[in-house]
Amino acid sequence: MLKYTSVLVTGGTGSFGKAFIKRVLTRYPEVERVVVFSRDELKQFEMAQEFSIEQYPQLRYFIGDVRDEDRLHRAFENIDVVVHAAALKQVPTAEYNPMECIKTNVIGAENVINAALKSGVRRVVALSTDKAAAPINLYGASKLCSDKLFVAANNFRGNRDITFAVVRYGNVIGSRGSVMPFFLKRRHEGVLPITHPDMTRFHISLDEGVDMVLYAISHMWGGEIFVPKIPSYRILDVAEAIAPSCKHEIIGIRPGEKLHEEMITEMDSFNTLELEHYYVIAPSMPLWAHDAYCQAFRGTKVPQGFRYSSGTNTHFMTVEEIRAAIRQHIDPEFQPL
Repeated sequence: MLKYTSVLVTGGTGSFGKAFIKRVLTRYPEVERVVVFSRDELKQFEMAQEFSIEQYPQLRYFIGDVRDEDRLHRAFENIDVVVHAAALKQVPTAEYNPMECIKTNVIGAENVINAALKSGVRRVVALSTDKAAAPINLYGASKLCSDKLFVAANNFRGNRDITFAVVRYGNVIGSRGSVMPFFLKRRHEGVLPITHPDMTRFHISLDEGVDMVLYAISHMWGGEIFVPKIPSYRILDVAEAIAPSCKHEIIGIRPGEKLHEEMITEMDSFNTLELEHYYVIAPSMPLWAHDAYCQAFRGTKVPQGFRYSSGTNTHFMTVEEIRAAIRQHIDPEFQPL
């Protein structure tokens, strides 16, 4: 971040956007302009109560929608770094309103790319999701399209000083719709609904997601999909950690839901490199040599057939580790029921 003096976040009022902007405002005083770009004026008003322009004079709130390329072009003027976090993310909503999802997640991604190319932006990092790996629902498919667009954007940047990359991770602890806050709310009823007893998920915090994006901004060569090395948890261990006295009701996997999260597929293994803290899926149409990248970042190529799934992960959280994570990221006063 030290080389860049202006940052814009699409979807800046979301959970990630607020965490990222808080980090930039408090730890990077050299950043002279921080722009919150989103379409919800109420969320911007509420965010401004916590992060006011009076307290942070470098901060700006910009109403706009990623569907509107002209508005993006205006917002990107004199911006060095764009973090693209705006998306329609609810799986059932996307299935019921498919074109609305496509307009935001796919066409919106193309609009961000075009506006960045026209505006002199130097770094663009797009947030992806585990659901983009071997997608089985429209949300995942739309994010896979988005990932492909951002990776391919490096092919036609010409002589512009701009680089595009993607950061992919799964459900964030404590985020809306995630299992831990849901179980915390339902435990007082005495019964926890379990979709499938074998279900697993990756574990990542908002701060770790912010760390990843900052790493990508500083280290990207262009076209990478960065994937974090993080632990998994079993859904039954989460239930045990939160409410060991509750009964379990098996309700079945919901439409569009996977038994295990997957962030790197077996076919991705041909282009996947392993670094100390991250995996990197290199672009399938080479933009740089894998060997040179590995040498620069002390990486190695993963074996053919490698896949990165929450169900086959080498590190699973214990019940006590899950409880500690809840206290750290959701409720400091949490006690099992």
